[in-house]
Amino acid sequence: MSIEKLKKMVSESDNIVFFGGAGTSTESNIPDFRTADTGLYNMDGYKYPPEVILSHSFFMKYPEEFYKFYKSKMIYKDAKPNLAHKALAELERKNKLKAVITQNIDGLHQLAKSNNVLELHGSIYRNYCMKCSESYSLDYVINSEGIVPKCNKCGGIIKPDVVLYEEGLDIDVLKKAIEYVSKADMLIVGGTSLVVYPAASLVEYYKGNKLILINKSATPYDHMANLVIHDSIGKVLNGVL
Repeated sequence: MSIEKLKKMVSESDNIVFFGGAGTSTESNIPDFRTADTGLYNMDGYKYPPEVILSHSFFMKYPEEFYKFYKSKMIYKDAKPNLAHKALAELERKNKLKAVITQNIDGLHQLAKSNNVLELHGSIYRNYCMKCSESYSLDYVINSEGIVPKCNKCGGIIKPDVVLYEEGLDIDVLKKAIEYVSKADMLIVGGTSLVVYPAASLVEYYKGNKLILINKSATPYDHMANLVIHDSIGKVLNGVL
């Protein structure tokens, strides 16, 4: 019933924006941070919790420990787009969806052929030398001789272009995201618990009356939504096509 209602709302909208988090990619077998049994917070073998390892200060102080964790837990190169990614790309192709705003760094929206993707937290596919700013591919990082990839031009340490804890979001990307959300006639929020700020506060810029929240668990913004669906995001989004 809820999916039918959403389908009708989508059919009546032509300026849809999607804002998604880790739950959008869990159906591609990429674990999120907070799932009790499978998330990154449920880990053995590491001295520090993920939010410490994935912080700017930890990266600067212990790049080897950072990269051990990053390469084993944050890169899922074989992951494929799921029904949610494909449905969003199809809605864009139909000229209904204007932008995908994502907190994920896995590049799956682009693999599904979404064109207008705003990556709030960066991407594993972009990497750069901290010393000379030379760009490097994900393959270069994965296949580097040492654990810590080094620039082949100046020898500097290569950093993934992802937003670590203690780092600010890219202001230009954030401004674009706010602009899309504030002009949208429909905002679909999916696969995010809406507890990571400042990203979660994007919802507050939406001015319309078609706020849809799709998440398996409740969020702090459920009371603001016009429709809340606690179900598989792939199943729900595929159902509106």
